[in-house]
Amino acid sequence: MKQSASVLIAEDEPTAREALRELLEDEGYRVITTSRGDEALELLTDMRVEAAVLDIRMPGRDGLSILRELQHHENAPALLVMTAYGTSSIAIEAMTLGAFDYLIKPINFEELLILLRRAIENRRRGHDLETLRNEEAQSSDTQLIGSSSPMQAMYKLIGQVAPTDATVLIRGESGTGKELIARAIHQHSPRKDRSMVKVNCAAIPDTMLEAELFGHEKGAFTGATARRLGKFEYANGGTIFLDEISELSLGTQAKLLRVLQEHTIERLGSNATISLDIRVLAATNRDLEGAVRCGLFREDLFFRLKVVEVLAPALRDRRVDIPELAHRLAQRSAKRLRLPAPTVTYEALAWLEKQDWPGNVREMEHALERALILSRGGLVRPEHFTVSQPNVGAEMFDNVPLELGLHDAVMRLEKRLLKRALTACAGNRSKAADLLKINRRLLYDRLREFGME
Repeated sequence: MKQSASVLIAEDEPTAREALRELLEDEGYRVITTSRGDEALELLTDMRVEAAVLDIRMPGRDGLSILRELQHHENAPALLVMTAYGTSSIAIEAMTLGAFDYLIKPINFEELLILLRRAIENRRRGHDLETLRNEEAQSSDTQLIGSSSPMQAMYKLIGQVAPTDATVLIRGESGTGKELIARAIHQHSPRKDRSMVKVNCAAIPDTMLEAELFGHEKGAFTGATARRLGKFEYANGGTIFLDEISELSLGTQAKLLRVLQEHTIERLGSNATISLDIRVLAATNRDLEGAVRCGLFREDLFFRLKVVEVLAPALRDRRVDIPELAHRLAQRSAKRLRLPAPTVTYEALAWLEKQDWPGNVREMEHALERALILSRGGLVRPEHFTVSQPNVGAEMFDNVPLELGLHDAVMRLEKRLLKRALTACAGNRSKAADLLKINRRLLYDRLREFGME
């Protein structure tokens, strides 16, 4: 296969330099050559070169000193070094300084082509991964905000548990930032350079959840046309975050318990056991103790998850954090809405601090977004949060015939609310359940009952 990468050859011996140039050009590489080390460093610093083949001994500057200069360069090329002196000290130092590999003269051309191709592929994979990480970091604000006493206590607990591999149960009301807490634990752990895979247990139907978590073999069930790895395998070596853990069925809970006990899984349709090195973080806004008492959640799994418990404080319990939160959220929302950088007035901050915010930070963020739109990106004032809404509720109740009866009247109201919530959430049932502050299963039950599936 012909190549298209650009490669610098730094070799002071003319015959060898020309032979390498012809070899690489025949393979389709774009080749730049130089005979001096100082010129090679200048070219590598100023040009976009994907790879370089450097001689260790050159006039002006040797290959090892070039490696030292490029060691922490942001966009350094893949580097191969050539030496006529195959001593262990040179080889070790070259690899320590970031060389992909080294070749002993006289150069074996076939070996050079193989190593060069691998070095370029390795560099490109590394850049793709770094780009993905940067995009993830830009797509979501992962910083916890607040300096109140409840937040300080939580930071301390995160700092104590993050360096360990302990399973953590994160609890708190909807909108308190439980996913941000999970990310903070992962980012301060020894696994920070590996993946954190998130699974929203409420967003995946029960019939698909086991296959999503544990994977499946080809033919394991109707529609399984190929092998598929599950979330646990994707997270192997890193962290898996199980959000809304209370939504797991009892059968899936039993399999999760086995994972926590034995650190192994089996794909659906397979008897092969796969070992895992994985950390489990879980979150819920439900009363798990109550679910255990009602037989809806396994007690043994509850205690396995609750090795360490982190509580996300409600916004009403840390009102002192609201001004800082409001400024940060307003800046972020303005950027997303493509509005000018806003100014939240002192009066608006005072109004925000007086509210109870049952939906916590998420609710306040939505309120700020609406206020930004109404203020057109200018000064955000209290009136932008308190624009009067038509009082349709009382009118709707007043027009309900008494003969309809309480049960049917309530059903009529529920159907209207369900339709409004689904419309507001573009049909997303999980978001609709969150908006109505009900369990996702209850939403499904009501949809079936009212023939709205």
